[in-house]
Amino acid sequence: MKMEIAALVSGGVDSSVVVHLLKAQGYEPVIFYIRISPDADDGYAGCSAEEDIEITSLTAKKYGCRFEIVSLHNEYWEKVVGYTIDAVRRGLTPNPDVMCNKYIKFGCFEERWGRDFDKIATGHYADVADIRGRSWLATAKDPVKDQTDFLAQIGGLQISKLMFPVGRLMKSEVREIATAHNLPAARRKDSQGICFLGKINYNDFIARYLGQMPGEIVELETGRTVGTHRGYWFHTIGQRKGLGLSGGPWFVVKKDIDRNVVYVSNGYDPETQYGTTVEVRDFHFITEDPWGEYTGAKEITFKIRHTPEFTRGAIVRAGNMYRIESEKKIQGIATGQFAVVYDKESRLCYGSGVIV
Repeated sequence: MKMEIAALVSGGVDSSVVVHLLKAQGYEPVIFYIRISPDADDGYAGCSAEEDIEITSLTAKKYGCRFEIVSLHNEYWEKVVGYTIDAVRRGLTPNPDVMCNKYIKFGCFEERWGRDFDKIATGHYADVADIRGRSWLATAKDPVKDQTDFLAQIGGLQISKLMFPVGRLMKSEVREIATAHNLPAARRKDSQGICFLGKINYNDFIARYLGQMPGEIVELETGRTVGTHRGYWFHTIGQRKGLGLSGGPWFVVKKDIDRNVVYVSNGYDPETQYGTTVEVRDFHFITEDPWGEYTGAKEITFKIRHTPEFTRGAIVRAGNMYRIESEKKIQGIATGQFAVVYDKESRLCYGSGVIV
C-alpha cells in the first residue's frame, strides 16, 4: 500500500522542491496551502497570500497533484499573534516562528487534516534520525539554513510523522533543482521577517496594538538619561539600531518595564551585553529526556537565537528549571527567548525552554 503524504507548500522555493523530490521518489503527495494572513477587507494591510497561492497552484498543476487551501487564520491570530503581542507587552522577546510550528503547522493542521496521511512533508531545513526505534529531530546538512531551533517545541510523535526532504541538501542544491526543472518558484526570493507581518513595519504593528508610552533611555553605568523612547515594547535586549542616540554605538542591555525605562551601554563591545549563565524554565523534551534520572552537569551545545553557530556548554537541572553554563560569553541573553539544546555533536536537537 502506497504511503499517503501531505505536503505543506507555501509558494517558496524550498517547499516547491519538496514536491519535486517526492514525485521523483514515486509518491503522489496532496499539496496543502495554509492560509494564515489577514484578508485585505479585514481593514489590515498585511501580507497578501494571493501570489503564494498562485505559485503553489502552478506547482500542483505541473506535477499533477491535488491541491487544497485550508484556513487557520483565526487559530493563527489567537495562538501566534496573540502570544507575540502579550510577550512584547510583558517586556519579553517572543519567537512567533516557534509557536507557528507548534500550534499551527504541526498542531491544528495535524489534528484536522494530517491524521488522514501517513506522513507530512515540509520545506524546513531539518532531518529525522531514527535511533533505537525512536525518532529524533536532527540538524540539516546546511548549517546556515538549519531550522531545528524553530521546531524545538514540537513533540516526538509529530517528529515520527514528519519528512524534511530538503534537509539533506544545501540551499544552493535546492535552487539548482528548482532552476533545472523550471519550478514556478525557482526565482522567488526567500521570505524574510515575521510571517504574519508581510510588508508591515514591526514597530507600526506593535504600535497598533500597544500604542505608545514615552519613557527615558538611561545609560546603565552612569544613570544618565541619554534619550527618550516611545515605549519599552519597541526595544529588545541586544538592539543597536533604531535608538536615535548620537555618540554611539549604543546597545540595549536591560529594560525596567515597571518604570518604562530602557537601559543602554555605549561602545562597540560593552561588557554588559554578555553573560555566561542561561536560566531556563518549562523545558520541553522533543522525544525523551536523554539523561533520565542523572542530575549532574551534561555536556551540550545550544542556541539562544537563530544563527548558524552552536555554543558549547553544560546543562544542569535546578529544581523545576535548568541552568546552562556557556563555555564562552554570549551576547544578548533576553527573557522570553527560547534556549534550544542539542547533543555535544550538534546533531540531535533535544528540546527547548524559555529563558528567564
